Amino acid sequence: MRLTVDHVTCYRYAAPVRGVVQSHRLTPSVFEGQTVLDWKVTVSDGLQGGSFRDGAGDRVSAWSVIGPVSEILVQVTGTVDTRDLAGVLRGHRETVRPEVYLRDTLPTRVDTALVDLSESAEGADGPLDAAHRLSAAVAEAITYRPGVTEAHTTAAEALGLGEGVCQDHAHALIAIARHRGMPARYVSGYLFADAGGNAHEAAHAWAEIWLPGLGWVGFDPANACCPDERYIRLASGFDAQDAAPIRGIARGPGAETMAVRVAVCTQSQQQEQQ
Repeated sequence: MRLTVDHVTCYRYAAPVRGVVQSHRLTPSVFEGQTVLDWKVTVSDGLQGGSFRDGAGDRVSAWSVIGPVSEILVQVTGTVDTRDLAGVLRGHRETVRPEVYLRDTLPTRVDTALVDLSESAEGADGPLDAAHRLSAAVAEAITYRPGVTEAHTTAAEALGLGEGVCQDHAHALIAIARHRGMPARYVSGYLFADAGGNAHEAAHAWAEIWLPGLGWVGFDPANACCPDERYIRLASGFDAQDAAPIRGIARGPGAETMAVRVAVCTQSQQQEQQ
């Protein structure tokens, strides 16, 4: 598929701040499943700093805004050709060993209920079957429902509620996979539409599990599938905070609010809209 992205994040401050420094992971990953045709990131009144590819293969770019400033717009636009690789992250270059992703974090720490959920992989016919069983168990245990969880909700809390969003599904799958000794990580990106054909209004997230003989394989419990040509992969990390597309610090006392708008469509849809 040829997908176009228009992603705008607006930061507003109750009182002008002296300046803002941000770290971006907003550039699509380089692997066989996607090819970037054009891609542009802009920050209102921003100064672009250095850029590098980290050990996980993600492009990291620094930006700064000199204040006083009350509002900052981060805009991402671009076009990507995607291929369905059945979730396999083939051709992606990174230097971090998979075993690093066995380390848990606060959002992915297991409790008794998550340990019980991990038993859904018992009797599996190999690691791939086990990973599919774990993903299906998370999809069944946590119903997709926006607004019931927040950015700091843990996998254990989401499972207790029985409801959540893609971030909660990913955290829960990562937690139970790591508990079973399977390296797992959080992935941020975009999704053209969900399994029912409904457009997403925000960026998407899923999990990747390391499987012998295959490498990293993506699983999206929120849509009960593996990432295919509808997905654009941006970055990975131990959890949502670690893999966040935008991280930053504002210098000043003003309280920060954030609004996000994401539109992902095919190139033909974009031409029709024009």
